[in-house]
Amino acid sequence: MAPVPSSHASVVVVGSANVDLVATAPRHPLPGETLIGSDFHEYPGGKGLNQAVAAARAGARTAFICAVGDDDAGRFLHSIASGEGLDLAGVHISPNEPTGRALIVVDDAGENSIIVVPGSNALCPPATKIGPSDVVLAQLEVPISTVTNSFAAAREAGAMTILNPAPAAELSTELLALCDIVIPNEHEIELLGGVSRLQEAGVDTVIVTKGAAGVDIHHQGLNQRLPSFQVTPVDTTGAGDAFCGALAASLAAGRELDEACLRALAGGALATTTHGAVPSLPFQDEIESLIAASS
Repeated sequence: MAPVPSSHASVVVVGSANVDLVATAPRHPLPGETLIGSDFHEYPGGKGLNQAVAAARAGARTAFICAVGDDDAGRFLHSIASGEGLDLAGVHISPNEPTGRALIVVDDAGENSIIVVPGSNALCPPATKIGPSDVVLAQLEVPISTVTNSFAAAREAGAMTILNPAPAAELSTELLALCDIVIPNEHEIELLGGVSRLQEAGVDTVIVTKGAAGVDIHHQGLNQRLPSFQVTPVDTTGAGDAFCGALAASLAAGRELDEACLRALAGGALATTTHGAVPSLPFQDEIESLIAASS
């Protein structure tokens, strides 16, 4: 039987944990082309771990449901998550599948391209015990059945559900009907059939992230754009995850949607100013300082 998160968690993140292998190069290679890179690092990552850490640093008590291998990479990620204060009762350790990896190229403009090898993430268990005041956040680097079962448990408990549909995949009407908020980027929303399709399936709020252009919020028939914060980016890896984690933390704290999106935008912007995914995720005081400095 899979372990469950603490009943005291306010954000429950169901998702992937990877080791990110990050190379920097002047630009992204063309098919068949070899480039000489300028730097290489290994970072903790995976959209699930990134978003869990982002939520915790933004001030939320956070539980993380994931699967890692019984290997050095899995032990490394477990130690990182533990050091961030995450509730790790929901971590499944697989004796047979290796811990997931992400191969990332970052160019001189800070833009990235990513290949994810799921490994043990394919065995991620669902969250099964969720409190009515929790916010459950998931992505699509783990099986869709895991996300669906987690959201069904959340809906039964009366908890809020947030789906970051990345990487984009075909989503059933059943899963969409379990989503309170869906957060795609401007490419993913096209692959999902557009905002209207999600709303027709029962999604209450669609937040389309547009990088430096900010976000478009579609909520109960109203449309609004919020601009991003002006920063100098060096690496966009993890920016979307910073947005999602900060949004979940803000909503769990009882903030209204507009205010939560503002804090999430600040978190996403700050994440582009540091290399790596987890290392770039901002703390609550940094988010508040950026908002104060920009007001």
